[in-house]
Amino acid sequence: MVGRSLITATVAEIRRDVGAARSRDPAALDVGIVEILAAWPGVQAVLAHRVAHALHRGRVPLVPRVIATAARAVTGIEIHPAARIGPGLFIDHGMGVVIGETAEVGADVTIYQGVTLGGTGFQTGKRHPTVQDNVTIGSGAKLLGPIVVGHGSKVGANTVVIHDVPPNCTVVGNPGHPVRVEGRRVEGPDTDWVHLPDPIADAIKGLSLRIAALERAAQGEHASGEAPEAPPAQAAGNGAAGEADSRAGPTGPVNRAIGPNPAGG
Repeated sequence: MVGRSLITATVAEIRRDVGAARSRDPAALDVGIVEILAAWPGVQAVLAHRVAHALHRGRVPLVPRVIATAARAVTGIEIHPAARIGPGLFIDHGMGVVIGETAEVGADVTIYQGVTLGGTGFQTGKRHPTVQDNVTIGSGAKLLGPIVVGHGSKVGANTVVIHDVPPNCTVVGNPGHPVRVEGRRVEGPDTDWVHLPDPIADAIKGLSLRIAALERAAQGEHASGEAPEAPPAQAAGNGAAGEADSRAGPTGPVNRAIGPNPAGG
């Protein structure tokens, strides 16, 4: 009975992992189970980890690490045997994915290539991220430390996450900032990675608009003759130099900067 229940559970896990690949990878829609098992590195890595993790929990020495090392050599995906992986994990392509020893991954999580669930130091105990259910992690993202990524959240490509992520939000940037995407919270891997909000770009755009407004204001003051008087040191300067300063350049008058020479002269 025990052997039969173990076989039944193993077959169910294989079906769910293959089903995750079919539902979240358009290239696998019309592909048979045997082909997915033979040619999808993400599925191979997850199934190999399930075996290694079971042996690790059974305190079998050496073999779990050998399985993990062999899986990394074949698939390019490194999962520590002690990491806890929930059902339905799909690693798309997967080259360069690293999942650390104390990482915990919930159900139906999607991870793209180059993702790291890593630690931040040499401390012992819990030192890797906890990723809850229905989370999508974009290519190249780095999740570092014992943080928690909440249910249904999405991590943008190349985002560096070092703080907890609330449920049902999108995180972008370095370090990662939670943002809203059109006010909607749609679970699943179908994220518009191209049009994710960029808080750094928004800040730069705001500064550019402010600078343009200040330049227009300064030009208006100059045209109305309300420019501030030159400091005494500048007013008492050489006449020829003053004449050169007042000449107009190709885009407008050339004004000497007020204050110390930035070159140190």
